[in-house]
Amino acid sequence: MAGIKSVEEKVEDIAKEGIKKYHLKYYAKTESINSEIDNAMKKAPSKIGGSGGNYPDIRLLLKTETNKTYPIIIEVKGARDKLEKLNAQGEIENLTAKGEPNYQNINGFAVNGALHYANAIIDFTQSYKEVIAIGINGYEEADNTLKTETGVYYVSADNLGVPKKVAEFSDLSFLAPSNFDAFIKKVELLKLSPDELEAQNRKKEEQIETSLKSLNQSMQDDLKISVGSRVELIVGMIMAGLGVKNKVAPLEITDLKGDIGQNTNDGKIIMNKISDFLTERELPQEKKDMIINDLSRVFVYSGLYNPENSESKLKTVYTRVKNEILPIFKSSHHLDFTGKLFNVLNEWVDIPDSDKNDVVLTPRYVTMMMAKLAKVDRNSFVWDYAAGSAGFLISSMKLMLEDAEANIKSPGELERKKAEIRYKQLLGIEKRSDIYLLAVLNMILMDDGSTNILHKDSLTEYEGMYEQGTEKDKLFPADVFLLNPPYSADGKGFVFVKKALEKMTNGRAAILIQENAGSGNALPYTKELLQRNTLLASIHMADIFRGKAGVQTAVYVFEVGKKHDLKQTVKFIDMSNDGYSRQNRKKSGLDVNLRNTGNADERYQEVVDIVNFGKKYLKYYTEEEYIEDTITLEGNDWTFSQHKKIDTIPTEEDFMKVVSDYLAWEVGRVLKGEAENAAAGTSDTALKKT
Repeated sequence: MAGIKSVEEKVEDIAKEGIKKYHLKYYAKTESINSEIDNAMKKAPSKIGGSGGNYPDIRLLLKTETNKTYPIIIEVKGARDKLEKLNAQGEIENLTAKGEPNYQNINGFAVNGALHYANAIIDFTQSYKEVIAIGINGYEEADNTLKTETGVYYVSADNLGVPKKVAEFSDLSFLAPSNFDAFIKKVELLKLSPDELEAQNRKKEEQIETSLKSLNQSMQDDLKISVGSRVELIVGMIMAGLGVKNKVAPLEITDLKGDIGQNTNDGKIIMNKISDFLTERELPQEKKDMIINDLSRVFVYSGLYNPENSESKLKTVYTRVKNEILPIFKSSHHLDFTGKLFNVLNEWVDIPDSDKNDVVLTPRYVTMMMAKLAKVDRNSFVWDYAAGSAGFLISSMKLMLEDAEANIKSPGELERKKAEIRYKQLLGIEKRSDIYLLAVLNMILMDDGSTNILHKDSLTEYEGMYEQGTEKDKLFPADVFLLNPPYSADGKGFVFVKKALEKMTNGRAAILIQENAGSGNALPYTKELLQRNTLLASIHMADIFRGKAGVQTAVYVFEVGKKHDLKQTVKFIDMSNDGYSRQNRKKSGLDVNLRNTGNADERYQEVVDIVNFGKKYLKYYTEEEYIEDTITLEGNDWTFSQHKKIDTIPTEEDFMKVVSDYLAWEVGRVLKGEAENAAAGTSDTALKKT
């Protein structure tokens, strides 16, 4: 309300006195807390947007009895209704409807500001991934009594930066040394549920897509950077910007000075960071050499390092990558980030090369469903013969790690198993070098070091072995095969299936492929597959590649190593209505082009349950969309439409309708005849009178 004086300084003094009472060291706005947090506050966008630094009112570093350090961020306001700004769902509203920072709220409310600073620490430091954010607001009542209110939230990287309210507090006594460990025990219970994590992952995907589309548009319109260079450009910059903890400092914007020297130009500086990054991530030398060779084409030999008005195009792009992409990138767990990158960059152009047009990366919700259909768990060994950006491997890793955490109670054993999953139980092969780069980066982000991502032609150059790491030259004991093949390959891509399944003795395979491959267009491969494998399910998919590929797809699920029996019942499911509404607006984000309008998550899980556990799980799908039937051994009758029964026997209702329609027609005919006769009689009478 206009004219009301802020009491912010009084409230801040009260907070500081409360902290002093417990003999705690605090840091005011302009004091240095430590170099890492200070630098994070400088790098992050300010609370009003843009650069200029961040200056929380009060900061602390508190340790638990186990010597774990928590940054404490306190932001103060001094007017009525300025504690926190929530959205309609009761969540802190620090983002706009478009997923962009809501600086009005961040700057105007105590909790919103504290959370902005907390996320800056998580995003721009390597040592601090859990922060306590506190907002304190005060205002004077009509009798001049000062009233204060406090909001306390926990923010962590594991929770994707989503704030979780800890509890209600009337003062800061929970920070006292005698109370802090009990407070942290409450905090440790505030983990996001699987559903909450999934919802946040969707939001992260939307943010990623929005930022990437904006950057891609700028590279196209303003910087005139060729499409063929953009994937390598962004991948290399992300590697340079990540750094390696305690070994390689992330590339800073200020490191790019616009020099043109052979060893000091911006491209060379970025390549040096990339080289150090790959070395410290312990990539095999041959893999590192191949990546360096590919990326040098863009960073060293393209001329993008030449300065214009004292700034190179490389610096212009990196500034946006550093400020807009990397914070989202670091906070995203188990997302096929680079798959999203590839799809965004290639949505803007028509690629005449038919080989490139054949690359369609599978949506995450489909890769997850297929991994579940294949019954992936912590003991699975998963491979993909056309890995793309490693989307199937990422979804599989997510399920494997979740299963390990749910079933292994020993911390030491759990960490050993997680390492084994990352380094030994996932293998992907990708032929195209630009897509291979994406897969390597994706798996590095998943902490597996990309050990078993191979740059090869899986049909002619791969024989089923580990080719790197401690298991090199041993057979990869695959028991799960997941694939979305190039549909232009032999048998619509079933040649990849044949090659892989011949090397497996048991397990499951889930194949996303052009549906008509199952109606005779992939012979002889489909017929041959049934000699060693059992078709368990055929799933007619919705238009999942709308705007990217004009093909109708299906998922075929197999039990590997067991000849198909003519008596085997196959489950046919029509997923035409998968709960998503789709559009193909190039400049729109995921929230517009893919909307959950009909229980999509539940529908995808239902298909998994039906295939794995039976018909009793039908809920959203009807019996008209689910068929159980047998197939021949000819490999040409696998599609849902071939087994859909058309009922030609009339029901009693059909009979009654036909009779009713006939009687109505007959009565109408009689009445019409009477009317005509009456009309004819009138005419005759008229003639007689004349």
